[in-house]
Amino acid sequence: MAQALPSETETPNVVAEPAAAQSSAQTALDTTFWDYIPVDKLKSLGVIALSMTTGVLLWYVVTEVNLDFYINFENVPSPLRVFTAFVGHIQTEIFWTHIGVSMRRILISYSIATVLGICVGLFMGRSRIARAFIMPYIEVVRPIPAVAWIPLAILMWPTEESSIIYITFLGALFPIVLNTLHGVEQTPEVLVRAVQSLGARRIDVFRHVVIPAALPSIAAGLAIGMGVSWFSLLAGEIISGQYGIGYFTWDAYSLINYQDIVVGMLVIGFLGTGSTAAIKLITRPMLKWQERART
Repeated sequence: MAQALPSETETPNVVAEPAAAQSSAQTALDTTFWDYIPVDKLKSLGVIALSMTTGVLLWYVVTEVNLDFYINFENVPSPLRVFTAFVGHIQTEIFWTHIGVSMRRILISYSIATVLGICVGLFMGRSRIARAFIMPYIEVVRPIPAVAWIPLAILMWPTEESSIIYITFLGALFPIVLNTLHGVEQTPEVLVRAVQSLGARRIDVFRHVVIPAALPSIAAGLAIGMGVSWFSLLAGEIISGQYGIGYFTWDAYSLINYQDIVVGMLVIGFLGTGSTAAIKLITRPMLKWQERART
C-alpha cells in the first residue's frame, strides 16, 4: 500500500513548534531581575522607610532647637545621643540580662494565657450557661489596670517573679478570651446545620466548623494580647522588679539619665513589635483557608 502523504494543513505544525520555542526563549531573555520583585512590597517598604526617616528627622530638629511650644523638648535627648547610649549598652551583659528576663516572663505568662484563654473562650462560645457564669467576672476584672494589681499580687504570690508573671498573664488573658468568644459567636449557623444534616456529631461540628470559623478572631486576639501583655509586664517590673527592660527604664528615670529612658522605651517598642509580628507569622498557616476562599 502507498503511504499517505501529509496534508497541507499538517505542514505548518512542523514549523510552529520551533517558532514557539524561539518565542519562549526570547521572552525569557527579555525578562529582567526587576520583573521578579513584587512592586507592591517595594512600595510598602519605601513608605515605611520614608516614614521612619521623617520621624527621626523631626526628632532631631525639635531637640536641636529645644522646641518649647506647649510640649517642652529641652530635656529630650537627640537621636545621636540615644544611639550612642544604645551601642554602649548592647556591649554590656547586664543589658542583655534585662532583655532576656523580660522575654522569659512574656513567654511564660503569654503561653499560659493563650492556652487558658482559647479554652475558656471556646467553652463560653458554645455554652450559654458557661457564658452567663464566667462573663460577670471578666467584665468586672478586665477594666482593672495592671498597676492596681501590683500590691495584691505581691501579697498573693510568694515571690516577686511570680507576681510579675501573674500580672502579665492577666493582661494577655482577656483579649484572647473575648476575641475567641466573638469568633465562636460569629460562626455561620448555616454551616453548623449543614454539617449536622450530614450526621456529624457535636464534637465533629466543633472541630471542623466552629474552630476554623473562629481562627481569624483568635489570631487577632493573640496579637492584641501580646501588646497588652508587654504593657502589663512593664508595669510590674517598674514597681516590683529587679531585672527587666521595664526596670531598666524606670531606673534610668530615677537616675535622671534621659538617653537611657529613651533607649528603654525604644527597646520595649521594638520587642513588642517583633513579638506581635512573630505571633502573626505563627498563626498565618492556620488561616490559609481564608486565602483559598477569597480566590
